[in-house]
Amino acid sequence: MHAGRRDDDPPSGSPRIDSRGAPIITTQAAQPAVAFDEGAIVDRVLAGDREAFRALVDREGPGVVRACHRVLADLHEAEDAAQEAFVIAYGSLATWRRDGTFGAWLTRIAVRIALRRAQRRKPVAWIEPGDPGRVVAGLAGGVDPAAVTLRAERDGAIRTALAKLDEPYRETVSLRFFGELTLAEIAAETGRPIPTVKTHLRRGLLRLRASLEGRTG
Repeated sequence: MHAGRRDDDPPSGSPRIDSRGAPIITTQAAQPAVAFDEGAIVDRVLAGDREAFRALVDREGPGVVRACHRVLADLHEAEDAAQEAFVIAYGSLATWRRDGTFGAWLTRIAVRIALRRAQRRKPVAWIEPGDPGRVVAGLAGGVDPAAVTLRAERDGAIRTALAKLDEPYRETVSLRFFGELTLAEIAAETGRPIPTVKTHLRRGLLRLRASLEGRTG
């Protein structure tokens, strides 16, 4: 018999049993989450560790594809755009200023690529965050095809109108609603003060609405 252990104790690794013969469930202390240090990973890549970049791809990939898909409404093309964004980001890692998150910096690259791709092809539907009439969901849910067609035409008109916006309005509106960046993230990535970003967003939306309504200004 081992010291400190009674004969009726369960073997090591076996569940403890109460007086009724039921297993006693014990709660172990939660292990602290390991922080994801994107700066350290970028430093490893810049030092020559190419494989370290995979961690950034795995972490940011889904969000980048999602942002591109909101612009392009085509999963295959969104994945291609995301891949292009990662290639560009890999070759430009040294230019990441680190005053914002790596994800926000990467999203800015991806949204630019997606917008360029969208401008080069025929109008398609954009799936907007929070839009209850999403085209894909509508088709799956059996929504009136005429309504879906009208919505697609509307979303195509939004893309066309946004493409005609002057900078920095186009980028600010795109990053906010398609890249889902916060105002603070947009400010960090563009190097503009938050009040300026708010102004660009407000004016961009007003100009976008005016364009959609057939007005000028």
